[in-house]
Amino acid sequence: MVKFFKYLLATFLGGLVAGVVLFFIFLGIIAAFAAMGSKQQTVDTNSILVLELNGPIVERAIDNPLQSIMNGMSNMPQPQGLNQILESIDKAARDPRILGILLQSGMTEAGYATLDEIRDALMRFKESGKFVYSFAPVYTQKAYYLASVADKVYLTPGGMIEFKGIHSQRLFFKGTLEKLGVEMQVFRVGKYKSAVEPFTEEKMSEASREQTMAYTNSVWQHVLSGISISRKVDASELNRFASQMPMFADPQLFVDMKLIDGLKYKDELIDELKSMTGTAPSDDIPAIAGIDYARVYVEKAQRGFARDKIAVVYAEGEIDGSDSEGIQSEELSKAIRQARRDSAVKAIVLRINSPGGSALGSEIIWREVALARETKPVVVSMGDLAASGGYYIACAADTIVARPATLTGSIGIFGLIPNTGGLMNKIGLTFDGVKTNEFADMPAINRPFTPQERVLLQAYVERGYDLFINRCAQGRHVSKSAIDAIGQGRVWTGEMAKSIDLVDVNGGIADAIEIARSMANLDKFRIEELPELEDPIQMILKSFGGEARSSIEQWFLGEDAKYIRHIRAMKDAYPVQARMPFDIYMN
Repeated sequence: MVKFFKYLLATFLGGLVAGVVLFFIFLGIIAAFAAMGSKQQTVDTNSILVLELNGPIVERAIDNPLQSIMNGMSNMPQPQGLNQILESIDKAARDPRILGILLQSGMTEAGYATLDEIRDALMRFKESGKFVYSFAPVYTQKAYYLASVADKVYLTPGGMIEFKGIHSQRLFFKGTLEKLGVEMQVFRVGKYKSAVEPFTEEKMSEASREQTMAYTNSVWQHVLSGISISRKVDASELNRFASQMPMFADPQLFVDMKLIDGLKYKDELIDELKSMTGTAPSDDIPAIAGIDYARVYVEKAQRGFARDKIAVVYAEGEIDGSDSEGIQSEELSKAIRQARRDSAVKAIVLRINSPGGSALGSEIIWREVALARETKPVVVSMGDLAASGGYYIACAADTIVARPATLTGSIGIFGLIPNTGGLMNKIGLTFDGVKTNEFADMPAINRPFTPQERVLLQAYVERGYDLFINRCAQGRHVSKSAIDAIGQGRVWTGEMAKSIDLVDVNGGIADAIEIARSMANLDKFRIEELPELEDPIQMILKSFGGEARSSIEQWFLGEDAKYIRHIRAMKDAYPVQARMPFDIYMN
């Protein structure tokens, strides 16, 4: 009886605690909505736009009040949309109230292609005659690459700058799977299709090492070139300096190398900015945060209403993956179809940032892109990744634009199905059953495939690869053999891909929009972003599903959450995949 009352009391207290937590979350949501509806942003004369880009940068900003609350509770930075960042910088260039930009972005989390988009926007901003300053106590290598475009780059005395070259590493699960008694049965086409290797190998294959070294070197040379141009230091000197591991040396070395303009404390920086903006020593500098400036309206250079539109369709994440955060083939197809049928939409820019995913989902999206191309210009703009299935959905476009540091290609197909029979035996589970036909229980994950089943699956994968290279050959107007020669699952950077005709132009989303405008012969137009964003209520309801799980994983595991998502994605994935090793990380 005592135990019963203990359990009863524990249950009551647990419910009470949960109720209190939910009540405070509800109050937070109400407060968030009130803030959204009532707070109007104002910009003072002679202001500075402060950009703090120290968290994840996604392609498109999503206003999710519950996500904001959870990030705040866990002290995690709120993801920012690249579209919003670029719009704010371009808007600030024509805003007479903004004199300059202060970057406080020492810990940015973005790929090099994304950083190139922001660097280009900052260079356009500087062309308007305004200044860009950067200040941080610590710069990661990516953060310094972004900061190097500034007029002045300052580091706190005693601070640190990571500048050491690029490394790329993989996590391999083969040993763990063997201990568990799980065998991964692989069916693939492509010498370089290394997405399966984490489950079948203990280290990189020679083919995987070759391609990884090639694209890593390509990205590093691009980074050195960008810094060399911005800081007017020879690229070979920069490379030698990086090999000395200067991040642990006296930061004065960076001043001597002309990679930064000085060592300053925050108060010294403020004094300099007061002088730049004509602010009295006793007054605060007029400033506005980037996240607030995004809600400020500034009149555009193009006056009057434009009926004609260019639709920018966003495709970000894994294709038909295990949660709702990535690309859903039906949803994306619907958005492309909507743009195709809208007579006011004169051209489509498909913005892709994806490692690929379901081969079937990729084919479904490809069909809509091909249909759209028959009615109006379609231009693809590639972000950090547009590989495997990400390239599949791009290849039907009229023009493909990629950043030099974009990772693309990876034209190949694979199937990955586990055999858990060894694990079942270890824990004492057995299976038995009946079937009416020879292959009625296929695919079964509690036993190895028979030779006949292996032949069937391998043939299916090979047909998928043949269809893939056929789609690419049609889109790029070359032979299948030509695509096969540069396919085989090999990953290329955007710069490398341009030299082998997988990409037409090295540039960013602004270049893609300009190409689309020119192809459609437009003088005046407006941008329409698709798919349409869900309203905040829908976002909150959605957050209680798969997105909540991802947020909790990120909360507890931080950087390591990506490994859990990788395992779950492979577990829940469609059996046949057009995907690159999407957990690639480059510092």
